[in-house]
Amino acid sequence: MKDVKVYRYPETSEWSALLSRPQMDATRVEDTVKTIFDAVAQEGDNAVLRYTRAFDNVTLEALPLTPAEIQTQAAKVPQALKAAIDLAYQNIYAFHEAQRTGPVHLETMPGVECWQEKKAIDKVGIYIPGGTAPLFSTVLMLAIPARIAGCREVVLCSPPDRDGSLHPAICYAAWKCGVTTLCKAGGIQAIAAMTFGTASIPAVYKIFGPGNQYVTQAKQWATRLGVAIDMPAGPSELMVVADQTAYPEFVASDLLSQAEHGPDSQVLLLTDQPDLPARVQEALGRQLEALPRKEIARAALENSTLVVLSGKQELADMINAYGPEHLIIAHRDEDFLLGELRNAGSVFLGNYSPESAGDYASGTNHTLPTHGYARQYSGVNLDHFTKAITYQRIQPDGIRVLGPAVEEMAAAEGLQAHKNAVTLRLQALNVNTRTP
Repeated sequence: MKDVKVYRYPETSEWSALLSRPQMDATRVEDTVKTIFDAVAQEGDNAVLRYTRAFDNVTLEALPLTPAEIQTQAAKVPQALKAAIDLAYQNIYAFHEAQRTGPVHLETMPGVECWQEKKAIDKVGIYIPGGTAPLFSTVLMLAIPARIAGCREVVLCSPPDRDGSLHPAICYAAWKCGVTTLCKAGGIQAIAAMTFGTASIPAVYKIFGPGNQYVTQAKQWATRLGVAIDMPAGPSELMVVADQTAYPEFVASDLLSQAEHGPDSQVLLLTDQPDLPARVQEALGRQLEALPRKEIARAALENSTLVVLSGKQELADMINAYGPEHLIIAHRDEDFLLGELRNAGSVFLGNYSPESAGDYASGTNHTLPTHGYARQYSGVNLDHFTKAITYQRIQPDGIRVLGPAVEEMAAAEGLQAHKNAVTLRLQALNVNTRTP
């Protein structure tokens, strides 16, 4: 596989161009997003059904699945796949359950009591892509933490197959995770429906889930209308950092596992071993030809690079400069690289930690920041389905000590009403405690 670009000892000034990601033309998509959002806002289910006919080539009588329909589809899942989903469910549930945190309670000074408690977001929406790769694993990654957090409504939308049904594994995972509403709706129209609410699809407060550039832009549009989203998203990506302790066949398989997501995916290999790229390229060529999605993977490899650097510090610096969604480290200097690591979505260590394990069943979440957003966003976790509310109770002795400082600060900012809210209380306390 000689088409993958190899860069040897690039200057730091070249890194930005070398690490550039495939770009999406948001302006081209935005007009379509606005048109569909306007239609769904005005016509509700009728607009969703119309766009489903246009984009998915299927005519539906209804958008939501009944409990009986869900059970019928779920029953079609082979027993071996059910067992695999059940195992993944256990691990994902255990890891996210462990992320619970209790209230934070503190008396910041005598008579001033502050605390924080986390509350579930009442209504959340989950988008699950269909098409060539129905991501039933993402149902687990998003509906499990929603269930643990205690979200009252979990609305899941996914595009229908040509026969007007949802993939059986999506139905089984949704049923197992306690999804409250399961709908046959995809693309921009599904995001719009969860934003506005229709007769069949409830409105939600926050939308989660991956998707193509149309779904990504639709989620961004939803934020303009008061609906939160999990994070900005882009094409999937993987960075592998390897040396002579890594197996070239393993490295190639990991690179291809991300490349087959889509032609706009990006994979990178960083190494300080000059001969490793050639060995990985040979393995890529052998493995690529056996893949059913080889043309997709081949296109993604055109966006990808193999980079030889001079040592461990340059490896660490390039990791942090790129901020990969997924990072595999199979390198003798693992401890050093982890100590320097600041930017990554999810990290896989050693020769026997394939990124695929995190995608499906190890327990960590696979909904991760892409496109460099790992520099400021974390992957989905339990806290994404909650919000923190702070409380305080101030006793008379507390306001006596704290009040003058608040008065001073409010006056300095020119906010007299803020100052008065404290002054009146202090005056009342002085009257109540004055001796006759």
